[in-house]
Formats: sequence, structure tokens, C-alpha cells
Amino acid sequence: MGPARAGHDVLALGSARLPLRPAGAPPPRAAPGGRRQRGPLSAPPPSRPLPDRPYVGVGGVVFIDGRVLLIRRGKEPLRGRWLIPGGTVELGETLQEALVREVQEETSVTVRPREVVLVFDRIHREGESVVYHYVIVDYLCDYVAGEPRAGSDAEAVALVAAGDLDRYDLPPQARDLVLDVFHRRV
Repeated sequence: MGPARAGHDVLALGSARLPLRPAGAPPPRAAPGGRRQRGPLSAPPPSRPLPDRPYVGVGGVVFIDGRVLLIRRGKEPLRGRWLIPGGTVELGETLQEALVREVQEETSVTVRPREVVLVFDRIHREGESVVYHYVIVDYLCDYVAGEPRAGSDAEAVALVAAGDLDRYDLPPQARDLVLDVFHRRV
């Protein structure tokens, strides 16, 4: 298959062919219940404007000495919850560059992304308003160097054995991902 062009099909990770939106066409907006609409979303909460598109995020499943590297989020979204390290892709970065940067900023650990292990949406709604929407690409990473310590968005870091994950307040999807990757590695 050659390079993708506007209006042509592309092969999405693990799915059938998906059509691209023609060049210059306005992006559809998500509505409650997953329906698509062309008009604006409902009025934003006064303190924060609604997103006008999904943001791309990355996460890294990193094992050091048989234990997974986790961070406790210091900022919203998911403040206070334990997660794998990661963050948002910046303009001009590849997914892998963003992942290496985010893991380094949050944990002082250097990693090498190896393979994609999960792609998913994290959508938070309040009523009919979409507060945030991230498309997240999680990678299994090789540990390269560094002593884990909390930085930037992390309140704390931990190296956690698979059997101890229940002691940490992880979202179920993060817990399931870590356990799945752990069991595939054994």
C-alpha cells in the first residue's frame, strides 16, 4: 500500500480500512452517545473551554528488575491516581519522541519504545459537554537508564510487582494493561 492521500483509505492499527476525511473538510464533532454532528458542542463550563478536537497522548509500560514503573498523577486529569508514565504529544514530535520525553520528565528514567500494546480513547464528559478527549497510544518500553524519581506531572513514582498492583489506585484499564503485558513477558 502506498502513502495515504486525502480521500483514500488507510489501514488503521488492528482494524479494517478506514476512509480519510477529504482535505479541507471540517472535522466532525463527537456528540453524547457517540453520534457525530457538524455543529458546535454544547456550551462550555465557564471556567474552561471545551476541546475542539481529541489530543494525542502516549504512555509507556516500563519494567525495571521485574517491576512496573508507575506514577501518581499530580495534575488533572486523573490527579492522585496511579498510572503508567506518559503525556501529550507536542507539535513536531513523533509518538516515540514524545514518549521518551514524557517518561524522562515524569520519572527521570530513559526508555526505548519497543512496540504498541494498546490504542484507546479516554473521553470525559460532564452532562452533554466533552471536558477532554485523548487518543492514547501505549507502548511497551525497554528500560535504558536512570533512577526513578518524581518530576513534572508526577507526585510520586513506584516500582510495583504484578502481585502488588491491587494496592495502588490504578484505573481498571491501566491495571489490566500492565497485567497483560507482564504475563506476555513471563
